[in-house]
Amino acid sequence: MQQAALSISRRTRSTPFTRRVTEAGVKAYTVYNHMLLPTVFESVEADYHHLKKHVQIWDVACERQVELVGPDAGRLAQMLTPRDLSALTVGRCFYTPMVDETGGMLNDPVTLKLADDRYWISIADSDLLFWIKGLAYALRLEVDVDEPDVSPLAIQGPKAEDLVARVFGDQTRSIGFFRYEYVQFQGKHMVLARSGYSKQGGFELYVDGTEHGEPLWDAFMKAGEDLNVRAGCPNLIERVESGLLSYGNDMTRNNTPHECGLGKFCQTQKAIGCVGRDALLRVAVEGPVRQIRSIAIDGDPVPPCRELWPILAGGKRVGNVSSAAWSPDFRTNVALGMVRMTHWDNGTRVEVETPDGIRPATVWEKPFSDRED
Repeated sequence: MQQAALSISRRTRSTPFTRRVTEAGVKAYTVYNHMLLPTVFESVEADYHHLKKHVQIWDVACERQVELVGPDAGRLAQMLTPRDLSALTVGRCFYTPMVDETGGMLNDPVTLKLADDRYWISIADSDLLFWIKGLAYALRLEVDVDEPDVSPLAIQGPKAEDLVARVFGDQTRSIGFFRYEYVQFQGKHMVLARSGYSKQGGFELYVDGTEHGEPLWDAFMKAGEDLNVRAGCPNLIERVESGLLSYGNDMTRNNTPHECGLGKFCQTQKAIGCVGRDALLRVAVEGPVRQIRSIAIDGDPVPPCRELWPILAGGKRVGNVSSAAWSPDFRTNVALGMVRMTHWDNGTRVEVETPDGIRPATVWEKPFSDRED
């Protein structure tokens, strides 16, 4: 059956790189923060193999920035997350689960501190801007909250460091993980962070100004010709293997950070001012009763996971699979799912109800990419 097409209008915004993405032969998009996000170029599997061997340029402009500027910027940033931001200094990036007053996940962005009175929150797929503006207005905070003209461009893959060094200089090799430095392009200073939505290594360049999008894209493509550089995008197979969560797919406002396995990023006792702190104090001490785990599903490649697939044990539902794909490297179907504590131990055998029928499966505590067996 033929898939329906995605109708594009001004409500679905293009990016500073959309023309180059089109020229590169993009085959599919999704919508992310009301913007186009490429999902396939050659094929999901071919893109996966290339990402693991070479280097790709990703249009991730959909990771919009929420900018906080003003004397109360730091106070407002801490209100959003149970992670203690007192150690967040200029030049660092923090992965920051963000919650509402119930402790439910609203987003899982990366927060950059640019100055004592200026922060960028690089968001996943939800309208976090409105929540933050509402808090600032209701509490009469002395802070401006807005979306600047800043569009991330990711350079991902094992050859990413070599490519970035060719464009911006060898000093970029010394940038630490989740650290950033300023680089210069055509007289414009921009933030370059060692980060990204893959475990293959790489950087995210915060392109400051739409007009710089295509010249930067072209500069990377020219500099990386002998590195086999290609246009790419976040890859479903690689992210599931790596245990990288997708907000809206693997976690929603119905989940706490601890249920999502993000407890190590929460210092709830110290995060004074976080609006969800009181709601999270108990679960921070006692732990969750369900949590996201990696899951290997037996058998032939499963179809796309567009709905939650029940996880069963003894005929009873003990969780749900939220993301799944066939892994060429691990020779199994890799998946992510929320599992009750009764069945989340390493090696626990369960069943998954897929559209193709019930499949045997195994629960793993670590992501596939981190397992040693």
